[in-house]
Amino acid sequence: MTANPDTPMRQGFELTTRPRPGASSTAAHDLLRIVRINEEIKQVVKVSFRINVMALNAIFLAKRAGTSALGFGVLSNELRVFSRDLRDSMTSLTAQVHAVVDGLSVVLQASRQDHFLVKTGALVNGKYGLTEVLVQHAGKRAALDARIARLRKNLQSSVDDAVQLVELGGVLAKSAKIEAAYGADFAPALSQVSGEFDRVVEEIRVSLDKLKRSGFFKGKA
Repeated sequence: MTANPDTPMRQGFELTTRPRPGASSTAAHDLLRIVRINEEIKQVVKVSFRINVMALNAIFLAKRAGTSALGFGVLSNELRVFSRDLRDSMTSLTAQVHAVVDGLSVVLQASRQDHFLVKTGALVNGKYGLTEVLVQHAGKRAALDARIARLRKNLQSSVDDAVQLVELGGVLAKSAKIEAAYGADFAPALSQVSGEFDRVVEEIRVSLDKLKRSGFFKGKA
């Protein structure tokens, strides 16, 4: 019996170029998740501006209170620095989010191309060099997957760093509440401001907790 000359090519075609199941679906889900992450980042940025304004007002109030509120004034200035550092952190996160969106867009485009080439290859029985093209595409997909994995890891690490920064902000806010008690006649006003600091920092903590729990970091559909 004479062997079919197309058989080896056909077998190689099927074994080396079969598209990954669910690759496009996973990338689409990740795009939705990264959009939600970006919305939470925007929310944190808004809150960080509120902290900056609050800290400025608190510094002026501490100056009016005089020596009895020196500690409160120092902490208010530290909270202002915290708000600046937080904005810088969110700027970095935003840049990473944009890189992820770009990467996922390329993955989706590659998945569509693979689907078209696999269908075409099945029709022509692996001829016309399509097998080699699909093997090349498989290599490109692997590189894209590796890039997304790195971006995912880096973004998660940056979110963890932001969480640590907010923990520091929480300590500063609670310390300000303690110092407010020593503000003599200004103690009620200082306590009100420090209580607002505490509530705002907690608001940021909730947003970052949502980021940490995002399905994007699990990398599953």
